[in-house]
Amino acid sequence: MAFCAIFVPDFLLQAVIRSEPALRNQPLVLLDGPASTFRVIAASEAARQLGVTAGLTKAAAAEFQGVQIRLRNREQEAAAHAALLDAAWSISPRVENTAIDLVTMDGAGLTTLFGSYEEIGLQLQSRCLDLGLHVHVAVSENLETARIVACAHRGPTIISAGQEAQCLKPLPVDLLAPSEELTEVLRHWGITSCGALAALPLLSLSECVGQEGVRLHAIANGKGNRALILTKPVHSFEEFLELDDAVEELEPLSFLLGRLLDQLCARVAARALAVRTIRLKFELQPAFEEAFDASREVLRVKQPAGTFHCPLNLPRPTQDAKLLLKLLRLRLQDKPPNAPVQKLWIRADTDRPLAVQGSLFLPAAPDPDKLELTLARIASVVGENNVGSAELLDSHRPDAFRMQTFAAKGVASQKTVSVASGEIPEELHKAKIGFRYFRPPLPVYVALDEGHPTKVSWKANIGKVVHASGPWRLSGQWWEERPWQEDTWEVELSFAGKTPLSGTYQIVFDVLQKKWFVRGSHD
Repeated sequence: MAFCAIFVPDFLLQAVIRSEPALRNQPLVLLDGPASTFRVIAASEAARQLGVTAGLTKAAAAEFQGVQIRLRNREQEAAAHAALLDAAWSISPRVENTAIDLVTMDGAGLTTLFGSYEEIGLQLQSRCLDLGLHVHVAVSENLETARIVACAHRGPTIISAGQEAQCLKPLPVDLLAPSEELTEVLRHWGITSCGALAALPLLSLSECVGQEGVRLHAIANGKGNRALILTKPVHSFEEFLELDDAVEELEPLSFLLGRLLDQLCARVAARALAVRTIRLKFELQPAFEEAFDASREVLRVKQPAGTFHCPLNLPRPTQDAKLLLKLLRLRLQDKPPNAPVQKLWIRADTDRPLAVQGSLFLPAAPDPDKLELTLARIASVVGENNVGSAELLDSHRPDAFRMQTFAAKGVASQKTVSVASGEIPEELHKAKIGFRYFRPPLPVYVALDEGHPTKVSWKANIGKVVHASGPWRLSGQWWEERPWQEDTWEVELSFAGKTPLSGTYQIVFDVLQKKWFVRGSHD
């Protein structure tokens, strides 16, 4: 059995660079601590060459020319760590969340899928690079050996069976992560490498430092082992970005959203999943409640930062970041945030991608993703609540419906009709009457004789009632503020000299409004 370890060097810096790729080749300094006493906790190689060291104050770090200063952001670190786990899950389902900058995985059986362990290591490095992370990879039959070597060498490093102790011998003993007390003891003994620790007599070491020394002695000899503690895969993905300067225009905001969506879709695709739902959240820049008033000596007070939410539900899961960006742009054009954006969160809930197989006997259908984009563009013009599929409501009110999100359904099997044989289905023989709704209903004038309609007129058209059936009295929703109550008539109208208008119509008297309407006609 082989184990693979993936280590992210300078993880805190890489978490920032992953969100701001332009910082990769620049001297970068990371600060943390209370706002009044910010201290340098990490510096890139370019910054260290300029003389920046850990522990410097913010003011001292700012003295170095060209240094980019950023504050530590734990949400960015969480997103980078989740991306590291996604890269591991894309290769193996058995993954351990070892540390924030390190994951280990079971490599048993992977050679039949990906080739040799060297090829697996290169594949892991390539997938992590696609997710914005430069990593070290090590493979060994010993779990602890793989972990330590991954922290020390770029790799991919493959440790052959029986060579664990020889590979660990020159490495510093600090990689074994001893406690502070044991670190101090080893320093006094002059033990600086794993080989020196492995050479100590085990019994004397146990008497001096206890079981921790015994455990680290076994690891230094390449014999320390433990069970892999598996972590459960998640199906929700999040990305975060905090801005130095708030963004108000849609174009720069779209650029930032595109970057986050690219990272998100890369993680989703690595896991062989697709995005079903997008939840976008903005933290808006706080606004001043009022300006300074010298007469009352009132200072300007900042309002708490508000939030803006923009959900996006897709009828069909997708991995296309450009499509998601276009849909979000249309949403934001229709309902933009009311203040500049300071922070961005994107969360994606996933589903398995849908495989659509075409038919040889049916015409090619449009791409469902293009249909969703077209519907979104229409919704931005006519309103989101006016686009979709009509769903009938469970109500006695005629023509009661609501609009729901359109979702394309699969093509159902259809019965074929043999025209040559003359076979015609029985349902085709049955005559069907269609009803044509007028939306909105047309206001009409109705002349009554003893409560029965005799004439109906609208738009200068006067129709004589040839036959009338009714009234059918309906009412409902009496428990709401706007109940409804109506009398419905079916009337056959004859218009002098206007044969196309003659026919059967449905007219309605709204009892609450005291008005007549024509709802539609029968075809």
